[in-house]
Amino acid sequence: MFKSITIKIGSNVLTDEEGMLHVERVSHLVDQIAQLHKNNKKIILISSGAVAAGRAMVKVSKKTDMVSSRQLLSSVGQVKLLNTYSSLFENHNIQCAQVLVTKQDFRSREHYLNMKNCLTTLLDNGIVPIINENDAVSVTALMFTDNDELAGLLASMMSSEALFILSNVNGIYNGDPKNPDSEVIRTINSRSTNLSEYISTTKSDFGRGGMLTKCRIAQKTAANGISVHIANGTHKNILVDLNKSHQKVEHTQFIPGEKHPAIKKWMAYSESFTNAEVHINQGAYDALNSNKATSLLLAGVIKIIGEFKKGDLLKIISEDGETVGIGKAKYDRLKAEEHMSDEKYQPLIHYDYLYLFSDI
Repeated sequence: MFKSITIKIGSNVLTDEEGMLHVERVSHLVDQIAQLHKNNKKIILISSGAVAAGRAMVKVSKKTDMVSSRQLLSSVGQVKLLNTYSSLFENHNIQCAQVLVTKQDFRSREHYLNMKNCLTTLLDNGIVPIINENDAVSVTALMFTDNDELAGLLASMMSSEALFILSNVNGIYNGDPKNPDSEVIRTINSRSTNLSEYISTTKSDFGRGGMLTKCRIAQKTAANGISVHIANGTHKNILVDLNKSHQKVEHTQFIPGEKHPAIKKWMAYSESFTNAEVHINQGAYDALNSNKATSLLLAGVIKIIGEFKKGDLLKIISEDGETVGIGKAKYDRLKAEEHMSDEKYQPLIHYDYLYLFSDI
């Protein structure tokens, strides 16, 4: 049984076929969260559904562009969504708190720690944080891929023992879920497993992501030492059953790897905040992939794209053009270019501030 759980509930779990909030299902999910909460489990809830709730309440003018429509629907729908949660939690004498975030709230280590402190304070005071991306101001580059990415980031940040991702299917299938011969993949352990051939890239009616996104986020989060479970949120008592005896529930579990230091948990989700690119040769790639504590030396750098200062985040690119990791610059670009030919010069990125993606 897990003592700390981050729960992400998708739009298709929270809404009915007509786009209205499925209040009965939301109520059942709250009942389960309340049961876990009263058993001294620390619960963080990431809830989609604001835009879907807004769709059921507001008729958007045909003249309104897509971005403005999303801002309108999320602004109206978030009120309905949180009022519903608040009233249901009050039935259990549990207080909840709304936390709306944007990707920019995690752009620096300082902002990241400030968010962590906020959630820690809420949990320490017995309050259930309900978190959603602030779609009223999050547009284009400022947006998370979807709430799955946000859930993975928060689970890693708060060192949750488990992340439950609730969708409207039973998990990751070894074929088309609509095919009766397809079966749920019960456990995924390989860090380099590529499941894209099995997963439909079709997005949900209400969300921005899909099962492929869930899989990628699940792999990254599990690599941070968190047990990740993708399950069907429409099933009765799914949250309680997952926590009590997840082996008996038909779903997909991503087996956790080794836990990462706190600084690397932040870096794992900071690719969009990198200031420059560092392209490395095959020798450096092989050294980083050797399962040893290896820093990135200037000798392995082919070229640098973009300006950076000491402490900036750098994206590490292989000769094949693949992003293999993120690192914190130990010095600025000027010094890097000055000592590029010095094989014994101090590392550009020290191992303690280097995060490698799981599929390197």
